[in-house]
Amino acid sequence: MIRTFAPGDLPEVLDVWRAGGRDPLPAAELDAVAANAPDLLLVADEPGAGVVGVVVGTTDARRGWIHRLAVLPAHRRRGLAGALVAELERRFAARGLTRVNLLVLPGDEDAQRFWARRGYASCPDVLRTRDLA
Repeated sequence: MIRTFAPGDLPEVLDVWRAGGRDPLPAAELDAVAANAPDLLLVADEPGAGVVGVVVGTTDARRGWIHRLAVLPAHRRRGLAGALVAELERRFAARGLTRVNLLVLPGDEDAQRFWARRGYASCPDVLRTRDLA
């Protein structure tokens, strides 16, 4: 079942990210998403297993952004990642957003294929970033 994140899900969400080899989203960032757009923080919850997948969505004035999609390794290839993305896209569309962006590491071939199958095109934009603190 895909549902909105609840505060009690946090330990399991952190476990999902760690199991996928990713650093957890910093607590302050997760709190900001949960406070500003709680409906865009979704989990896949399976009976008897608990939270097995997570995706974080944010928005700017024009676009939705997908961050931190992860599913526990033992629960992959069952359609959960696609279901999380589809529900997040539905929620973006309900807000009137018409474009969704995300970042994928260039060497992550599995992720590249996953997003391409869902119609996400590569773009030649160059990301630049700067820490302010």
